[in-house]
Amino acid sequence: MSCREILLVVHTGRPSNVLVAQDVAARFAEAGIGLRVLADESPELDPSCSYGAVVAADDEAAEGTELVFVLGGDGTLLRAAELARPAGVPVLGVNLGRVGFLAEADSDALHEAIKHVIDGAYDVEERMTVDITAYDSSGAVLQSTWALNEASVEKSSRERILDVVVEVDGRPVSAFGCDGVLVATPTGSTAYAFSAGGPVVWPDVQALLVVPSNAHALFARPLVVSPSSAVALEVDHQGHPAVLSVDGRRGVELPPGSRVEVVGGRTPLRLVKLRKEPFTDRLVRKFSLPVQGWRGPSAG
Repeated sequence: MSCREILLVVHTGRPSNVLVAQDVAARFAEAGIGLRVLADESPELDPSCSYGAVVAADDEAAEGTELVFVLGGDGTLLRAAELARPAGVPVLGVNLGRVGFLAEADSDALHEAIKHVIDGAYDVEERMTVDITAYDSSGAVLQSTWALNEASVEKSSRERILDVVVEVDGRPVSAFGCDGVLVATPTGSTAYAFSAGGPVVWPDVQALLVVPSNAHALFARPLVVSPSSAVALEVDHQGHPAVLSVDGRRGVELPPGSRVEVVGGRTPLRLVKLRKEPFTDRLVRKFSLPVQGWRGPSAG
């Protein structure tokens, strides 16, 4: 039995991804590396491929594996992160979607990524997460969870305005009406927070971002606060209900008077790095930023 094992997570909604998964399975099998697949994905995968075990998508899915190998876009990687973080194993994403900012390799570098894994030629970096607790007006816990990208408190109905108070370190900062407020990590600064007008923060910076979305106020600028700060968002107790969305995947309804507290996560997410690419180059490549006219540092 192989002493090396990998959990394979696939966006099986696209037939082309399933074919790629078969190729990946064959390559790892040839190298003597065992594969686990998820029970809810296995019916879509070719049973003739070398999948050693079928496991439930729970906190023990990645336990004892070397890493989680992801085929898909950022949504698939975020789903895989929920399985990898409890086990403390790293995630390697191969982008088969669109932007795929979290993925370490694009589809044209798939075989190179597989070879790096087979050879054990990769590094691992840790990314900051956030821990989130939502309470109702009585103080009862509605949800306790975590996020890699962001926690977002949003209005629950398009035609209504969400009234919130933003608090940092136990002190009120500002109250306003808005579509929502995001509390994001540096990793999440290129995701939803970016679309809401927040700054791009390099992932090795430790900080929390507070980004209002379409706020009706003179002071509603994005805030960058200490990673040790505690951020709270309070929904007006006389206002409308809201929704808490976590990484765009997990959510809970927030009745009027609810409070959402966000702090730096106790457990980071580990990501596989195949090459020492500066974050600047990744930013330019993923967003196709124009850099014509750049001359570089002076030789002198």
